[in-house]
Amino acid sequence: MMIKKAESSDLEAVRDIAHSAIKAVYPHYYPAGAVEFFLEHHCDGNIIRDIEKDRVFLLKDDNGLNVGTVTVAENEMTRLFVLPEYQGNGYGSVLIGFAEERIAEKYDTVMLDASFPAKPIYLKKGYSFVKYNSIECANGDKLCYDEMIKKIK
Repeated sequence: MMIKKAESSDLEAVRDIAHSAIKAVYPHYYPAGAVEFFLEHHCDGNIIRDIEKDRVFLLKDDNGLNVGTVTVAENEMTRLFVLPEYQGNGYGSVLIGFAEERIAEKYDTVMLDASFPAKPIYLKKGYSFVKYNSIECANGDKLCYDEMIKKIK
């Protein structure tokens, strides 16, 4: 496995990982309007903006295939996704560890917004609930998520 900083030429790979994971997992937890919100939030413009700020990283498996991505902005971990066919193999844990190490270089806490399917993973990794949030989406659907924090120093 290897984690590398994403470059502008990696935009499609990052988008494909995020969108594949969202489309495979989120419909089991969220209504259609919320799923659409997630897909639009992880659009090319937002991804490329983060790539240009050196915030986006790709995880490659032992065969050199892109299997996951994470974005680190200041002390916030965002856009952590693993391709559906690779979930359950520890790749998410590798990305979380990587992001925490980067954040620990300058900060003593990690902040993140946890979706319903990700919350149990973060709780197991020592994150604590801070605040519940809800965003109004298309068709009156709601996107609900929790702000979470972890002390790392």
